[in-house]
Amino acid sequence: MNIEEFFHQSAGKWFSHRTGHNLECKQSEHGKSEIVFEILPTDHLEAIAVCQECKVDPPLAACCAKITWNGTMDADEKKQTGSTVVVSVPDPENRSSGKLLQKMAVPQKTAVVGHYSIGSDDVVTLTVKRENFTSIERLWFASPNLRMRVSVNQQGDEFNLASFTSEIRMGVAPPAKA
Repeated sequence: MNIEEFFHQSAGKWFSHRTGHNLECKQSEHGKSEIVFEILPTDHLEAIAVCQECKVDPPLAACCAKITWNGTMDADEKKQTGSTVVVSVPDPENRSSGKLLQKMAVPQKTAVVGHYSIGSDDVVTLTVKRENFTSIERLWFASPNLRMRVSVNQQGDEFNLASFTSEIRMGVAPPAKA
């Protein structure tokens, strides 16, 4: 699997159930959300803007998506909504890894440059490092309509959050490959 195939297999509407564990205060929380993963052309204005903010030449982008979510966490009655645009930029010498550019739809947030790699088992690993913070997320498909995610966040030398998420495609088969 390459990153373009992963994006296309992810396209659609998903029901997501997340269980997180805060390792510092030893508390768990559960959340449910609806996620829409929409493929955008790499020459879409939002994709170009993310590339420019990250100082990446837009023609280097392999694929782009807009991810929108709407959900709740059990400890917080307030709805959690938002969206982000992600752009993959494969390493020209090893297309199973590269940069993953991400920009949340919040005016004061800056774009983030992460790294992705795809293992021989088709598991995608995303790593984002900022100053004293690291996030590592692994995603894979158990079947075409069931995606799994595990993630850990690390502040300094200490892991402070771990989560597991299962996502079920809602009502439709994955889109045909382009």
